[in-house]
Parts: sequence; structure tokens; C-alpha cells
Amino acid sequence: MTYLTSFAPALSAALAKKGYESLTPVQESVLNDAPSGADLLVSAQTGSGKTVAFGLALAPTLLGDQEQLGKAGAPIALAIAPTRELALQVKEELTWLYAEANAVTTSCVGGMDPRTERRALDRGAHIVVGTPGRLRDHIERGALDLSEIRAVVLDEADEMLDMGFREDLEFILDAAPETRRTLMFSATVPRPIAELAKRFQKDAVRLSTINAREQHGDIDYIAHPVAPNERENALINVLRLHEAEKAIVFCSTREAVSRLTSRLANRGFSIVSLSGELSQEQRSNALAAMKDGRARVCVATDVAARGIDLPNLDLVIHADLPTGKAALLHRSGRTGRAGRKGTCVLMVPFPRRRQAERVLHFAGIKATWKGAPTADEIRNMDKQRLLADPVLAAELEDEERAIAAELLALHSAEQLAAAFVKLRQSRLPAPEEISELGESSLHGRDAGARGGRSAEITGKFEDGIWFSLSLGHRQRAEPRWILPMICRAGHVTKKEVGAIKIFQNQLYFEIAGSHGERFADVIKREGSGEDNVTITLLDARGGKIPAPPKETYQKRERSNAPRRDRKRPDAPDYENMGPEDTLKSSRPKRGPKRDFDGPRGRKRRRFDDDEGSAHQHPAYEPLDVKALARDLDGGDDKRSRPDRDAKFEDGDKRRKPRTKAASKTSPKKKAAKKNKPSRSERKAAKTKK
Repeated sequence: MTYLTSFAPALSAALAKKGYESLTPVQESVLNDAPSGADLLVSAQTGSGKTVAFGLALAPTLLGDQEQLGKAGAPIALAIAPTRELALQVKEELTWLYAEANAVTTSCVGGMDPRTERRALDRGAHIVVGTPGRLRDHIERGALDLSEIRAVVLDEADEMLDMGFREDLEFILDAAPETRRTLMFSATVPRPIAELAKRFQKDAVRLSTINAREQHGDIDYIAHPVAPNERENALINVLRLHEAEKAIVFCSTREAVSRLTSRLANRGFSIVSLSGELSQEQRSNALAAMKDGRARVCVATDVAARGIDLPNLDLVIHADLPTGKAALLHRSGRTGRAGRKGTCVLMVPFPRRRQAERVLHFAGIKATWKGAPTADEIRNMDKQRLLADPVLAAELEDEERAIAAELLALHSAEQLAAAFVKLRQSRLPAPEEISELGESSLHGRDAGARGGRSAEITGKFEDGIWFSLSLGHRQRAEPRWILPMICRAGHVTKKEVGAIKIFQNQLYFEIAGSHGERFADVIKREGSGEDNVTITLLDARGGKIPAPPKETYQKRERSNAPRRDRKRPDAPDYENMGPEDTLKSSRPKRGPKRDFDGPRGRKRRRFDDDEGSAHQHPAYEPLDVKALARDLDGGDDKRSRPDRDAKFEDGDKRRKPRTKAASKTSPKKKAAKKNKPSRSERKAAKTKK
């Protein structure tokens, strides 16, 4: 802080006013490890204070030896962010950081009125923060003048390239003066970022504060294996157990955000949603509600996974598993920021446990695997919070003592305490009942045997009725989460469910005889209640155990005989075939290619009759060559040439060879042919004409 005070007292005063006692590692690295006017390529994990870091890095370039900036005109600094929310957040951070220096900041982001932004640019601004698309639009229309730009900052540069903003970024950087400083801040530095830095930066200083062995040391990771049909119930219990001041729940799609928002709102949570389908005004209102405390839970897509800083955000829940390492780290990075502890919870459906383990492994994170909170655990936690509530130990004012005395005069202390408990519990959403997990689920082991052998919960009924369900070992079926599905589908309790036998592609389960008929009626009327899951009644009653199903694969019997001795069942017996035996074929034998003087390309096909004599196809009449010649001699056809046709004798098609005298060319014709101009010469003469 002393080094900062020496050259930027205005920024030092702003930090002290904000409550900064010390700088984060990335902020100290930017100030101490790089020259004041150098280009920077900085990689730091999310939540490390990168926005304040590049604000401090800009101070020598923007302020110089002055303590305050002059009158605002054309912008002197430009900051680019990938999303609207992050751009608006960067603007807020730079506004209070440069407030003591009288800096004017403005934003240019998509979804806002461009006319308002153009008027703000015309009035003048020192720092402009925006998204790539909107900034390029203002530059092309002449509303944003970059001639006075001294520094350009690319925040979350890797995310902007992933979102397809490379062309816009190159356009903006090409439009800025070549003498500018270029600062790139990114969580990672992949090859595209390195190529962009090589093209637009000059001798950039590479800074990194990421420890590859420690990812988010201030975040505790917890993974809850849950049944797919109990995921939302378990999520509600997680929110109730932690009772975080602020929490964010990540979903993979907009539809999932809408559905989960409605479910949590109906349960009594103060909730907002954040996704790409919302307008900019709705998204801004949602973030404002989270920041001022009007909402405590935000359900969002990955649009909120980058750069958004919500103060006092203590809990991050992955309702849908992240797609990879980067998504996991950026989602989780919304908590545990600036030295504050946080908790990250992953809701892991049983069939997707291996995917979750791979993502955690690639991210270098060790998570604690344990069952989702049950209703009893939440009630015990509520009891502990009630007993430790600071309201019970607070000093009472005179007015409060008077009201308490009146209440004690009317009601007993026990009644007042009970009323206090009811009033407190009425404000809290009720916990959900979920199935408890065994050791096999927590450690990733499927209950029962593998390889087609059945896994079974014992406890058969003497009058049980058996059903089949279209899930098996290949679908990672496990009795611990199959049992709640069966109970929900047939409106029964686990007491009415007997043995469960799991095979390779399906499973059998038993329902008590007194409830089996009703179970079958419900299934026939309402189905299983799950997508791609069917329940079928088996022909097994009175405690009779049905035979195992025939699996889809069968073991083929291999012959040990030599290959030459193997033959198909329908193969002809060539060894015992006699001369009278023939191989029947539906394809007729072919005759010669051309057996008549017909048009070019036509072919005649010949067939063999029963006596073996060849005859022509009945569709064609026999050709009489002599009659054809006579018709040509006496006919009126101009094409007929009797002198040539007279050479045909007895239908012979061969012509007599010409004599040598007839084939000779006269000397006159030879000379004319020799002196005849070539084709190119004739073409040139025609062109001249």
C-alpha cells in the first residue's frame, strides 16, 4: 500500500475508504513485479481481485504525475468484458476506485439503449467498459472515438474467444492507437490467447498467481450421490441445511432454470433467476436483488459463471454437473473470494457418478462424498440454530420489557416459548424426505453382484406379486434409489415392497399381495412416472419367484471342425451330385452379345427351352435379311442405295474390299489439301474480318 500511495494517492484513498487493509497476491504482483508502462498477460484464479488489479495497473498510464484527471472528452482507457453482467460490474469497480481522481466512467453493453450510450459518449468519458459486439457497433457508427486511447484491458480473454468474439476483438484492437498499452487478464492462457497476445502486445510481461496444485483453497467441496428422481428434493435440503446468506444454483439449460426457480419459489425461498433468455433489465434487477439482500438464492445458467461478484456468497450448488474442468472452477469461483471461505456442493445422480469423479480429478479437487441431508438432520440443525440465536441473549429495551411482562401475565412461559418456536419455523421451508444411502452408494460400489447375476433385497412375501422394471446393471440400477421410484410410481410404501432382483438389463421386484392389485392398476393408469422407464406385471403370484429373464446376448457355440468341413445347412451337396442334378437358378442363361442387325446398344437374350434348343425371345420376330434387301431395292426410301446393296449376297453382311484405284486420291485434291489453311489460321482470318 505504501508503494501505491507514492504514485496514486487518489487510488490509495479509495481503497482505504472501501475497507482494504492489504492487497491480494495478483494486485501486489501487478504493482511490484512489472514495469509501470509494460503490456501485461496475467493469469489468476477467479475471485482473486483481478478487476481492482488492472484498475491499479492502469493508474500510471492514466494519471501519470497528476492526482486527478482533467475534463472528460474522448476516452483514454477501454475495458472489454465477455458478458453484460461482468461489464457492468467492472464499471462499478472502476467507478469507486477512480472516484477520488474525478474519473468519468460509462458502459456500452448489449441489451441497453444505444442512444443513451451515444449521448454519454458525446458528453465525454475517461474510461469506457463494454462488450465486444456493442463496442464495435459504436466504433463503426463513429460514436466511439479511440484516437486518445492509452490502454486497453481484456478481462476474461479466454472466455471471449470461446464465445466467438475473436473477430470483434481484433477489429477493436486494430482501431486503437499502436502506442497503447494492452493488458490481458485470463484464468487460463491457452494457445489462442498466446497467439492474440503475440500479435497485439509488445514485449508483454507474463504474470501468474495460480498454484497448479491448489485450486480454490478457500472452498470446501462436497458431493452428494442422490437418486435421479430425488435430486430436487435433496437440493432443497442442502439449501435448508446451510442456510447461507447468499447462494447460487447452477443449471445446464434455461428450461432447467425456469423449472427449478418455480419449484423453489413455491417452497418459500426468496429467489431470482439469471439466464440468457431474460432481458438486460431483468438480469440487472436480479443481480441488484441479490446484492441488497432482497433475494437469497439465485438460479442461473453458466452466464453467471464468469466474473460476477456477489458479496457474502457462501454457497454454490451444481444442480446439473459441469461439463468440464473450466466450468467447474469458474462456477465454484463465485464463492471463496477475497479470502472468504465458501462451500461448493455437487448433486451427483447415481448413473453419473463416474463423470463427476473424472471432472473432479482433472480439476485437481478432492471432494467429500456423503449422503444428502435428511429431514431429521435439518430439524436437528434448526434446533441448534434456535438455541444459539443471538436474539435470546440480546439486552431488552424498556418498551420490550413492558410488552414481555404483559405477555407473561396473560400466558405461561412455556406457551410463549412454543409460540416463538412456531413463529420461527413458519418462516422456514419444510425439509424434504429422501432415502438414506448405504456404504455402497457413498463409496461408488453398486449393490449386489455383477456380470448378469442378480442383486437382491431379501424379504419375500408369501402372497407377493412380481413386476419387472426396465432398468438393470447397465443403467447402474441400485436398490437404494430404485426403491423410492417404485414407491412413488405405485403409491405404496417401502413396507409393501419385498425382494428386488437386478439383472443385466432389467430388474424384478415384489409387491405384497394385498397391495399388488392396486399397484398394477396405478401403473396401468399412470405409468411409471419416469421417462424411458416401464413397469410390467409378471405372471408370478403367491410368492413364486419368476425365472430370470433371457438376456439380450447369447453364447454362440463354436465348431471345432476344420474350416473346409464346415458348411451351411442349406448348402448343396456337391459330393453326391449326379449328372442329372442341376442347380436351379432364377437367372436365365445369356446368349451372344449381338445376334441380329439391330440398333447400336440393343442386345438380344436367348433362352433355353425344356428340349435344350435355342430360340429367340417371343417379344422379337425373326429377321429375314433377304426380304429386307428386296424391300430396299424397290422401295421409295431415299436412303436406299441399290448399287451398294447389290453387293450383299445371301444375306452376307460382309462388304467386298475396295480396289486400290478407287482408294487413290487425285493429285489435284492432294495439292488442295496440302495448301488448305489450318483451323487456327482460318479462325484468325475470320477475326480480322
